[in-house]
Amino acid sequence: MAGRNLESLQKQYNKAAVAGKGGMPGRGPGGPGRGPGGPRGMGGKPKNMKNTIKRLVGYVAKYKFLLILVLLCMLCSTGTSLIGGYMLRPIINNAADMTKSVDDRILYLAQVLAMLAGIYLVGIVSNYVQARIMLVVSQSATERIRNDLFEKLQRLPIKFFDNQSTGEVMSRFTNDVDNIDMMLNNTLTSLVSGTVSLIGTFIFMITTNIWLTLITVAFVPIFFKGGGAIAKRSGKYYSSQQAALGAVNGYIEETVTGQKVVKVFNHEDICVEEFALLNDDMRDKQFKAQFFGGIMGPVMGNTSQISFAVTVGVGGLLVLNNLFDVGGLSIFAGYSRQFSMPINMLTQQTSTIFAALAGAERVFAVMDANPEGFDDTYEDVPMDHIEGHVVLENVSFGYVPEKTVLKDISLYAKPGQKIAFVGSTGAGKTTITNLLNRFYEIDEGTITVDGIDIRSIDRDFLRKNVAMVLQDTHLFTGTVMENIRYGRLDATDEEVIAAAKTASAHSFIMRLEDGYNTVLEGDGANLSQGQRQLLNIARAALSKAPILVLDEATSSVDTRTERHIEHGMDRLMQNRTTFVIAHRLSTVRNANAIMVLEQGRIIERGDHDDLIAQKGRYYELYTGAVELD
Repeated sequence: MAGRNLESLQKQYNKAAVAGKGGMPGRGPGGPGRGPGGPRGMGGKPKNMKNTIKRLVGYVAKYKFLLILVLLCMLCSTGTSLIGGYMLRPIINNAADMTKSVDDRILYLAQVLAMLAGIYLVGIVSNYVQARIMLVVSQSATERIRNDLFEKLQRLPIKFFDNQSTGEVMSRFTNDVDNIDMMLNNTLTSLVSGTVSLIGTFIFMITTNIWLTLITVAFVPIFFKGGGAIAKRSGKYYSSQQAALGAVNGYIEETVTGQKVVKVFNHEDICVEEFALLNDDMRDKQFKAQFFGGIMGPVMGNTSQISFAVTVGVGGLLVLNNLFDVGGLSIFAGYSRQFSMPINMLTQQTSTIFAALAGAERVFAVMDANPEGFDDTYEDVPMDHIEGHVVLENVSFGYVPEKTVLKDISLYAKPGQKIAFVGSTGAGKTTITNLLNRFYEIDEGTITVDGIDIRSIDRDFLRKNVAMVLQDTHLFTGTVMENIRYGRLDATDEEVIAAAKTASAHSFIMRLEDGYNTVLEGDGANLSQGQRQLLNIARAALSKAPILVLDEATSSVDTRTERHIEHGMDRLMQNRTTFVIAHRLSTVRNANAIMVLEQGRIIERGDHDDLIAQKGRYYELYTGAVELD
């Protein structure tokens, strides 16, 4: 079997890194992506630079007093540097003045050097204070951005995560926020300090010699034009490099995650070949990016040397013709070098600034995404408790407008009843349960709980009263006790243990090294799939929610374990309105009503005996005439 070509690999893994498209039928328009998201520096120029800068300033503006101190320290530091340089003029002229005695010149030199030491000491202290304060400002602003971003993520609907890969979301907290932090802490300080230094140096240059100043300034367009051209090429290749890096990282992550599949089908050699293609492409793009990034300094430095040589040459001619003093030429030479440094820095920081602003724009795009909120078209109805009477009337829904998943679904469940959904993959079983707790909003029809439209019920209150055991297990890093307690944070240890016993998880927990204090990491990697699911069931058992959703909760449990927990599940479902999705029809025989779904419609309904008597789709599934796909 031949591996994919480079173009195909880049297209697939760059797409995965950026969008995370794909998904599972009946689960939404997209699924979890594999790519690592946008790497650092990726994204080019921001689309709305003005608005992005304005919002970033809003995060920094909270620390106005500290920023004023930073600016004062910058002015002090730049001033001491310029004044210290200017004081060299009389020192040099005094040393060259042969009309004075050696003792007088030495005494004068000692006095001036003492003054210089004091001036430079002030500059050192100013630099230190400036760096410390700016570090506080940048880290505090970055912390607020991370907090706001994370808080917003908790308010976003499930639909948002359907269309975003995990890596793409993570890259907002890592690459993008890190770029913002770098700009605030280093680049921003350098730009402001460089601008202050540039203005101050220019003023001292004019006061020293206006003609040499004009010669120095004449080289400024060359600096900007040359630096801008290189920065443009460099930025282009850096973007290509980051895209290639995203493809490589995405391929590595997917291959490592799927190592069992790779080995089962003996595709190790194919993986090596495909990775070599991506890696070789990244090497070529890195070479070009690093080359143009590396020549920026030498090109700008040599241009600066030419400017310096011309300026000093003309200044030397002025000194020879007694039109300028030696001390003035010496300090002007220093100013000339100092004048070019901020310009070089400004051109070199362009790509960093654009990367940070582009990252900030992507962060703000997440912050601006529409959160889950109360529907203003429905009156808020306060509720003290929920009994569990659920009714769906003529409900239609699609994850995307052009594709309807559920079509005119109607059903009801009285408190304490057990309603089961069976049908093929993609028939809409899980979608119904996703609508019960408003993971998604319905397109048509109504869903009521205790006679109240769920769109009129506070979302948090509704979800506190709907416990779910999902098909895909997820355990957090922490102890077994903490993971079960996630179902109700105020539960006592005794209640947690009782819930574990209800789910038949207590016995295997006690066999763990530290029992309920065993720390789980990596989504419970040290447990079997069945054990992880039992902990999820225990978590639901701990919840006092009157409505329970079991989305193929026993799909990962072997037949023996399934039978072992049946009685526990029955205890769990007592006095709760329960919705069950199951592939194993034996688990839904005792349901009050069974809904058979196909292509988003309920084609049969009734209890087990009724459906068997009908000898329809359910009868065929139960007797094995056809199988669930």
